Amino acid sequence: MHIPDGFVDVKTAVAASALAVAGLSYALYQVRRELPLRRVPLLGLGAAFVFAAQMVNFPVIGGTSGHLVGGALIAALLGAPAAVVVITTVLIAQCFLFADGGVTALGTNIFNMAVVAPVVGIAVFRGVSRMLSGLRGQVAAVAFAGWCSTVAASLACAGQLAWSGTVGWAVAFPAMTGIHMLIGIGEGAISALVFFAVAKARPELTAATPVLPKRSFVGYGLLVVIGVALFAAPFACPWPDGLEAVAAKLGFEHAAKQPMAAPMTDYVMPGVGSAGLATALAGVVGALVAFGLAVFFSRLLVKNETVSAETSANS
Repeated sequence: MHIPDGFVDVKTAVAASALAVAGLSYALYQVRRELPLRRVPLLGLGAAFVFAAQMVNFPVIGGTSGHLVGGALIAALLGAPAAVVVITTVLIAQCFLFADGGVTALGTNIFNMAVVAPVVGIAVFRGVSRMLSGLRGQVAAVAFAGWCSTVAASLACAGQLAWSGTVGWAVAFPAMTGIHMLIGIGEGAISALVFFAVAKARPELTAATPVLPKRSFVGYGLLVVIGVALFAAPFACPWPDGLEAVAAKLGFEHAAKQPMAAPMTDYVMPGVGSAGLATALAGVVGALVAFGLAVFFSRLLVKNETVSAETSANS
């Protein structure tokens, strides 16, 4: 669902960017106010996982593929403000390192996937969790939240395309939401499986009042992420994703402009002869960069008072 340069006009890009900045600013304020120092690595781990998972496209139907957005999953595990920061970090890394998503469309992509998806996801997750108790209820809630968040993000994307005059609303709405209703099934299933795995491995992290993680959990988590990038990303489905398929079907794919030069365009490590290895290495580098950026920016946000209070509590 990464919008390239050329799909949205200036007014749409500016409006979406303003909304994205507003949402991200509020999320940063909340993270700064609430984030304990020892939970910072979890944001990095979340960013690394989402980056690697988004490289693994899965087949949907009719030659179309989809990939995890991750907004609902990260919101359910870490909270909506943290999810906004995590997905934004991933989108920035994808844009400037891999030319995935246009630079002028970065604000629209952040609004759709880093603001709309986590906010809708956490609202649905909390609502369903109140009706269904226990771990099974939480897993069902995160699955439905993942589906809803994907459809909501696609709806926002359809509106942006229509407001830009790229394609009419009457055709953009059913085309975008229709295919993403199917992609959302994969989003929900992956989100539910990951949430269940985390709940089983570290149930304290999915409790109502999460306990601070052990460093070993983050280390093992990074190994899993690197494994996904090395051994799964090279075998991702090569079919176009939902937005690309809709653009081809409705005939506006030609509106996409040439992306800016990037170090690893199309997720390929330059200078590596093997296509699979080039993708795997690019995935590892991207996941580590996403982890580092998320940790770096999150640590900058943590207030000294929070650090001091935590130090006292752990001494």
